[in-house]
Amino acid sequence: MTNAVIVDAVRTPIGKGKATGALHDVHAVDLLAHSLSALVDRTGIDPALIDDVVSGVVTQSGEQGFNIARRALLAAGYPESVPGVSIDRQCGSGQQAIAFAAQGVIAGAYDVVVAAGVESMSRVPMGSAVAGTADLNGVAFDARYPDGLVGQGIAAELIAAKWDISRTAIDEFSLRSHDLAAVATKNGLFENEIVPLAGLAADEGIRVGSSLQDLAKLRPAYYDEAMAQRFPEIGWKITAANASQISDGSAAVLIMSEEKARQLGLRPRARVHSFSVAGDDPLLMLTAIIPATRKVLARSGIDLADIGVFEVNEAFAPVVLSWAAELGVDLDRVNVNGGAIALGHPLGASGARLATTAINALEQRGERYALQTMCEAGGLANATIYERLDA
Repeated sequence: MTNAVIVDAVRTPIGKGKATGALHDVHAVDLLAHSLSALVDRTGIDPALIDDVVSGVVTQSGEQGFNIARRALLAAGYPESVPGVSIDRQCGSGQQAIAFAAQGVIAGAYDVVVAAGVESMSRVPMGSAVAGTADLNGVAFDARYPDGLVGQGIAAELIAAKWDISRTAIDEFSLRSHDLAAVATKNGLFENEIVPLAGLAADEGIRVGSSLQDLAKLRPAYYDEAMAQRFPEIGWKITAANASQISDGSAAVLIMSEEKARQLGLRPRARVHSFSVAGDDPLLMLTAIIPATRKVLARSGIDLADIGVFEVNEAFAPVVLSWAAELGVDLDRVNVNGGAIALGHPLGASGARLATTAINALEQRGERYALQTMCEAGGLANATIYERLDA
């Protein structure tokens, strides 16, 4: 079987997704183009060899509509012969881009492909693609779920209730994310993956000096009287501090066949070992990372104990904590350089960002396998295993 290998992976720093954020003035096309051009600059590859650019992007409207992958690769200076496609699997879009790219290499459809992701949440607000839609679901969907589904914040509250996760544990995990990200930044652990942009050289959302006492003062962000009556088990523990940040950013990963890498004289950093996608209860919405993890481990033949690094997207703290509790994973191996609570979660970019961080963490820690998984709206999740090739 043809191996799909990762030659390099880069990302922008992640900016705060607000009008005052450092990347707010960067057009979404230019945001993605920056990672695409940096990937070519770092590897020295002739971009004419790229068979396709597959990019995740969630809110495909405004600047991010009309197939941003194609416009961004042209903005990055790639030849006009290079095609591009934009995909949406919600928060897992960037990770799905990697899966599609790797599958294309394994199948022989691609020799060289770029998987990427982008989201400028400050310029293209989350949900704006469906804003004003009178009926999003249709008759048959609503008949199957007559009580209606809920937003992600309520889903996170339901997860905290189901797994009996305390507010203290949630806030402790959130504080841990910022502390680990701050230490990683201070020690230069992100320097190999970040390509500075617009005067920003480090992730903008990391908070230094917070305490559990500070976090405990924050009020629940999603309290709703109707939801409180519908779900009396909810303890209302989700705040702005224990949820992922609204953010701007992009990332890009160069994937090719192992044979092509040898021909070009490039040293692969990792192999895309195995991948899976799973669905779960759309009401809880964010729990599919549990079956997705089990599924990718079964496909790979790798034991959970052999995974040295886990990257589990921190959409909300209870998502990671419930996953770890269900699978028996030691948090010492999870999001070792912090996660989306501290670094931010630019929706379409996060999957490619987590992969970039995971590969660097493998090298930094001398581990062989990394497992990445992300919850996604609608009760979906991707899971991917990467293998460090010089392990």
